[in-house]
Amino acid sequence: MSGTDSHSASRMGTAPMGPLLFSLALPMMVSMLFQALYNVVDSIFVSYVSEAALSAVSLAFPIQNLMIAFAVGTGVGVNAYVSKSLGEGNRNEADRASANGLFLALCTFVVFFFFGVFGVEAFMNSQTTDAAIRQYGVDYLSICCLFSLGCMIQCMAEKLLSATGRSNYAMITQLVGALTNIVLDPILIFGLFGFPRMEAAGAAAATVAGQFLGAFTGLYLNLRHNHDIQFRLKDFRPHGRTIQRIYQVGIPSIAMTSVGSVMTFCMNRILIGFSSTAVAVFGVYFKMQSFIVMPLIGLNNGMVPIIAYNYGARKPQRIVKVVQMSVVAAVTIMLLGFAAAQLCPGVLLSIFNAGPEMLALGEVALRIISVHFIVAGFNIVASAVFQALGRGAMALLVSLVRQLFVLVPAAWLLSLSGNVNLIWWAFPIAEVSPLIMCSLFLTHCYRTVVHPMLEQPASVV
Repeated sequence: MSGTDSHSASRMGTAPMGPLLFSLALPMMVSMLFQALYNVVDSIFVSYVSEAALSAVSLAFPIQNLMIAFAVGTGVGVNAYVSKSLGEGNRNEADRASANGLFLALCTFVVFFFFGVFGVEAFMNSQTTDAAIRQYGVDYLSICCLFSLGCMIQCMAEKLLSATGRSNYAMITQLVGALTNIVLDPILIFGLFGFPRMEAAGAAAATVAGQFLGAFTGLYLNLRHNHDIQFRLKDFRPHGRTIQRIYQVGIPSIAMTSVGSVMTFCMNRILIGFSSTAVAVFGVYFKMQSFIVMPLIGLNNGMVPIIAYNYGARKPQRIVKVVQMSVVAAVTIMLLGFAAAQLCPGVLLSIFNAGPEMLALGEVALRIISVHFIVAGFNIVASAVFQALGRGAMALLVSLVRQLFVLVPAAWLLSLSGNVNLIWWAFPIAEVSPLIMCSLFLTHCYRTVVHPMLEQPASVV
């Protein structure tokens, strides 16, 4: 087993691309589907408490998303840098980047712990004056922030496993955490088997319990099976150059997802002016679209280390091939999501215990919003390519334009009509500019990064 394991990273530069991408991406796609279950399962069970509880979880989502942004974004930076270092044959730097990544995960937890102590109530008060919604939100979000260490360590452990081609182990880490959450959610929310009824707080407790168990599993699998990197005590000392290289990719990734948090916060503020049901519908859309987008994130997680490794090893043909295959797969996935939203929106909404008002509003919303799925797959893959090639600023710019410079202003302008259904058209409108930008940026990356490697010997580093 050890002999096979030791070649997990090197095969990214030699294995046939189709089977390689499939073997790395499929476990990560399954893994990300289970990641989506964390929030979705919470919302499904909470919806049977009350619509106020569902609205509260939706209002808490921007901060949860921000936590994931820092956890996953830092992990993406570590993933790309470790893969690139291994491609260059620099195992010492790969080891140091792995240890520094765990150190950064701990630092991130400290920040959100203090927000959990001092900032949660103010955040919920800024969005609603409804006492029931506010209290549910404070109960839920406080637990998620105070015990966010599990989220940070789990994400980092997964990215270290996928960086060296061990996507199966990363999937196991996710499965352990997600299944724990699914089992504990109804028990803690409704007080089954002698446990107290905790409602929204129970959903949060189930989530963090799953994250901690996933974190322990991920650490064990790295120590036991990830032989391409070694954890040494000296490497945990913060190293400025290594952290800088991690965040060259990580900060744009963090910022991209953080922009999503700002967008969600702004949309909640716009929609609450119409009704709490509109906020609940928007929250349900976000949970449902995660089942479509998360497999794409898993696809990207399989693609990024392949690109980064072959970038380090100077094998441009393999970079081009994996990008082409990933775009085709992403567009196919998004078209399936578009079809589901168009054909059976009521069925999807009924999963969240939607009443007549929520069904009427939600069916229109899902059909309109899902129009942007048609081109979103290409944009999502393109942004991941920019990150893998060290051009994270391009991905960040695309995200800023889409979500802040176009989507939020368009939604606000459409809200002035007084018709909440017009607001949903902001999503398709906002996808046009990223499509143009991603096409231009991909062309630029090919001309400046990939094509020059075709004209130089592979031995030149």
